[in-house]
Amino acid sequence: MIIDSIENAKKYTSIHPLFAKAFEYIASVDLANIEIGKYEIADGLLAIFSDKKGMTAAESIAKFECHDKNIDIQLCINGHETFGWKSRNHCNQLKGEYNPDKDVSFYADAPDMFFQLTNGQFVILFPEDVHAPMIAVNDKTIKKLVIKVRIQ
Repeated sequence: MIIDSIENAKKYTSIHPLFAKAFEYIASVDLANIEIGKYEIADGLLAIFSDKKGMTAAESIAKFECHDKNIDIQLCINGHETFGWKSRNHCNQLKGEYNPDKDVSFYADAPDMFFQLTNGQFVILFPEDVHAPMIAVNDKTIKKLVIKVRIQ
């Protein structure tokens, strides 16, 4: 997992062949005014914009998730978003089967830690990062971008 501010995004372009294109896309769009929805950036890159009410920690942890085929770049555009996190290596309570169509596995484990993002901050979540996103105090709204980066 990597947590940083969008101003430092160029530091991470060498990690994956599609990261440079993902961060170029972020820099090229009007984040404040873009329509909510899904946008195909390139082969292997999908942008998902949302603007919705956050969840309680319990609601988010009920869907404690990770992915096998994609890396998530999750950028907080506006709001205060809290995430729960735990290394997949320390999770042992798989909830159901891996869903290959949605590229998601769920765990019944509890997060080891919580962290918060605010405007212009992002997290890169790799397949080993089990995460519970969209936690907000008092059901506040969170506008965010998730870029799905297919693992090559």
